Parts: sequence; structure tokens; C-alpha cells
Amino acid sequence: MTVCIFAASSSRIDNEYGIVAARLGTLMARQDMDVVYGGGGIGLMGKLADAVLENGGKITGVIPEFMKEEGWGHNGLTDTIVTADMSERKKRMFSMSDAVVSLPGGIGTLEEMTEAITLKQLSLFDGPVIILNTLGYYDSLLEFIDHMIKHNFMRFEHKGIWEVVNTPEEVMKALNKKKSNHEEWRRIAKI
Repeated sequence: MTVCIFAASSSRIDNEYGIVAARLGTLMARQDMDVVYGGGGIGLMGKLADAVLENGGKITGVIPEFMKEEGWGHNGLTDTIVTADMSERKKRMFSMSDAVVSLPGGIGTLEEMTEAITLKQLSLFDGPVIILNTLGYYDSLLEFIDHMIKHNFMRFEHKGIWEVVNTPEEVMKALNKKKSNHEEWRRIAKI
């Protein structure tokens, strides 16, 4: 299984987030799951990548050319794919992945995570979408999504598109679940 991870590049965050990202990377490597991520060398991305590598795992970074030129990439990855831009980066990451896991992050991570949800809502991505809600980071967003549903901007049924977990161990349990029958989410996308 290849898992796409979206995560913060910020290194100015509470240390607990980094501990959780490293734990997830360790668990994924030990279960022989391949990781695809944004290619960064700092923040949660760096912690995740270092842990995967330290535990003998395989991790591919997908990074836009301008980020590579800025020196934002991780230098020790199993493989690095350089893309022309951010849009191509996401397309490559989704096309390589069987599942998506979103760790806490900034606006870029939020955009990537919501695109994963949108692609699944339109039946253009079929794998699990898992939100790792470390320290309740995504509580306000999840409350806002409930607000969208309450006001009919999103169907209640679409809450089944993603799974919210609180620990790396719960991420692994969610990834290892027997895949349920394919849900044709597109059928009910129109409100």
C-alpha cells in the first residue's frame, strides 16, 4: 500500500505534533507501507520522512521545482519527483496513492486535504481519507463542516468520505481495515 501524507512544513509548532508525525512514520515503515509526501525537509514533513527512513521504509517526495530551488526539499529520500508546479505535484501524489492521511498543517495542507475529500466526493479517488486530529487540531474545521451540512451546502452522507482519528495507531488501524464496498459518492454529490 502507498499512502499519501499531507503535513505541515512549519518548524515553529508544538513539539508534540512532531513526535506524532515521527511515530506515524515509524509505524508505516514497520508495516512496509510506502509513503508519498510533499518532499519537505522540515516541520512535520521532515519528522515523518526521517522516521520512515530511520526505520528502513520507502518514501518518495514530490516537490515543485521552485521549492527545490529554494532548498526546501529533504536530501535523503528514497526517491524525489520534481514537478513544474503545485497542481502537478498534487496530481502526481494522488495518482501514486492508495490512501490519504492528513496531519495538522497550514493553509496548503488544508487545501490538499479538502481536495482529497472533494475528489472522493466526485468518485475520482477511491481510497481512504484519514484526518489525524492531533491535540484536537482539526476540531474547529470539523465543526465548520457540520455547519456546511446543517445549511445544506454538503450532504450529511458525505461525512462518510473521511475518517477522523487521534493517534498514529488509529491511523494504522484505519489503513488496515478491510476495504468496504466501493461507494459511488458522485451519485449523491448534487444537492
